Amino acid sequence: MGETNPKLSVITVVYNSVGDIERTILSIVNQTYSNIEYIVIDGNSTDGTLSVIEKYKSNITHLISEKDAGIYDAMNKGLRLATGDYVLFMNSGDEIYDPETVTNVFASSPDADIYYGETEMYDQQWKSLGQRRHTAPENFTWKSFKYGMSISHQAIYIKRSLVELYDLNYKLSSDIDWVLKAAKKTKKIVNTRMYVAKYLVGGMSKSKHRESLKERFEIFTKHYGLIPNLANHLVIAANLLTYFLKHRRTND
Repeated sequence: MGETNPKLSVITVVYNSVGDIERTILSIVNQTYSNIEYIVIDGNSTDGTLSVIEKYKSNITHLISEKDAGIYDAMNKGLRLATGDYVLFMNSGDEIYDPETVTNVFASSPDADIYYGETEMYDQQWKSLGQRRHTAPENFTWKSFKYGMSISHQAIYIKRSLVELYDLNYKLSSDIDWVLKAAKKTKKIVNTRMYVAKYLVGGMSKSKHRESLKERFEIFTKHYGLIPNLANHLVIAANLLTYFLKHRRTND
């Protein structure tokens, strides 16, 4: 592997996202970094998404459009096609931060197992909401998620040799399990100390949100143990309360 110019597999999973897919694609095809393999997995969209994707066919290494068994099944299809030294998921609606981002990530340090950075949040009208509530930790390890997922999925570049397929037993939070499994195998993790992704805040339904929290609890118990996880959740609850009280004051 050429350490100075590693190959990056960027995987975009999309389904019926005609209003957002072009932004995502442009953020990838406009990168100044040249060694990018771009994989798009479409879940058989029916709203015109595919005709937008087709416009950029010459920039896409692999395009699959077929029904899948949910987002993580689609992401696994992308992983099976990936041949890069590193993988990055940039799903429809999200963006790589700016055209220099991938160049700057790999320039930050040679041959890391994981590179990560900060995420800027955007609302449905694509107005910036600023930094995520969970800011990226200064020194990330597999223990860093014990109080919540502190790095967003779009802001983490992982060496492909360290990743496994997503566990399809988890329907909503398998990405946490996926990152933790890879992070446990790492020797060198690099904080790029820059914004690397823009994230579209989605409207997850209340029932799905509850289900997602249940899954997260299961995943954290699996990785950290039940008693430590229960203790960590008391800290999470206290942090949330502090956050909401502080923001209520500033909004009053």
